[in-house]
Amino acid sequence: MQSKNFIAKPIFLLLISMYTLQCTSFVYAQQNAAPSTVSDTTGQTKPLHVQTDLGMEWRKWWGKPSPPIKDTGRQQHAILPVVGYSLQTGFAAVIAASYTLYPSKINKGSQSPSTLLTSVTYSQYNQVIFPIQADLWSHNNTYNGIIDWRFLAYPSTTFGLGGKTKISDGYTIDFKYIKIHQSLLRKISNKLYGGLGIYYEKFWNVKEILDSTGIVTSFEKYGFSKQSTSVGLAFRLLLDSRDNATNASKGAYMNIVERPNFTFLGSDANWNTLLVEFRKYFHFPGSSRNVLALWSYNWLTIGSGKPPYLLLPSTGWDDFYNTGRGYIQGRFRGKDMVYLEGEYRFGLTTNGLLGMVVFANTQSFSKSIYQQLQTIIPAFGTGIRIKLNRITGANLCVDYGFGLDGSSGVAVNLGEVF
Repeated sequence: MQSKNFIAKPIFLLLISMYTLQCTSFVYAQQNAAPSTVSDTTGQTKPLHVQTDLGMEWRKWWGKPSPPIKDTGRQQHAILPVVGYSLQTGFAAVIAASYTLYPSKINKGSQSPSTLLTSVTYSQYNQVIFPIQADLWSHNNTYNGIIDWRFLAYPSTTFGLGGKTKISDGYTIDFKYIKIHQSLLRKISNKLYGGLGIYYEKFWNVKEILDSTGIVTSFEKYGFSKQSTSVGLAFRLLLDSRDNATNASKGAYMNIVERPNFTFLGSDANWNTLLVEFRKYFHFPGSSRNVLALWSYNWLTIGSGKPPYLLLPSTGWDDFYNTGRGYIQGRFRGKDMVYLEGEYRFGLTTNGLLGMVVFANTQSFSKSIYQQLQTIIPAFGTGIRIKLNRITGANLCVDYGFGLDGSSGVAVNLGEVF
């Protein structure tokens, strides 16, 4: 599981009363007996009886006992009103829903739960965001189906191409967007999966909103179009040996996707991109519970084909909108994106309720199809972790990042950023 934010990243306002008060019994429905250990804010397991989370503390405040950990059935669902905030959306109202189907008792431990997540967001900047995401597993995890469908009506800011643009270069671009990604992967070995997908994207009603007339933008130089359609295959290789996808303390994650787009499939042009992503987690120092997490995210254009401007590699436009803490989404854009981030996670309280992180990232972009990577673009920051669920290890993550040219801002996630 990645950190989920649906662009407008949730802040715990209504979330506290509607989610954390029930999360202990809700999330652990796939188990028949209470566990003996759980994950603290750093991801390290500790005895259950010495751990707490926000729901437990909230109940203590009102003098109510915590609910017992028990089996509540194979199917679980929730509908949550949430208030969100991010640099690109401002404040947003979100209705989020989730459905989880846990494996039967006979497959418990050998099969992952299947999940469906969706939400509807309306933001301060008149943006509409509607994603549907599913992670589906067959018997004994032989097959993994991955669905990522999204609709966006999305006025936002773009700053041009390359790594040397300035904040003053920004202007509004408005568009409507449909994304339909689906992949089917088959187990190759215990933790390694490979397979094929179909990726479809369509932009329409694309408009540039400029303060002055007569300006030739980078979008226009690259090839402005009021609409574009991209259809391609996706060849995927996925490795996941993390001990906890929500809050990993050890293991690794690798995701490689090559996406060739073809006119014979309905694409406006032939072009090809390659994503190479790798994450690694380990305790540092080795004898401590603190976790050092490393993330490499490389989004490259292969060959001479030109992706649509709005599908070029760009800050904050990874699948979960998490690259580039310290910068607004779309701050940098180019032919190639090379990204590195490191985060150090440590606990603040022995009961696992509070933790903290420090992080630093750097990104680099090439401006055009024929240019090499330009300047290195750093950012750094710190954040607080609040345990939402002691069973799953899920944290509320509130970070503040600082970048170049006066860039800074808040990033909020449910679950770790990576």
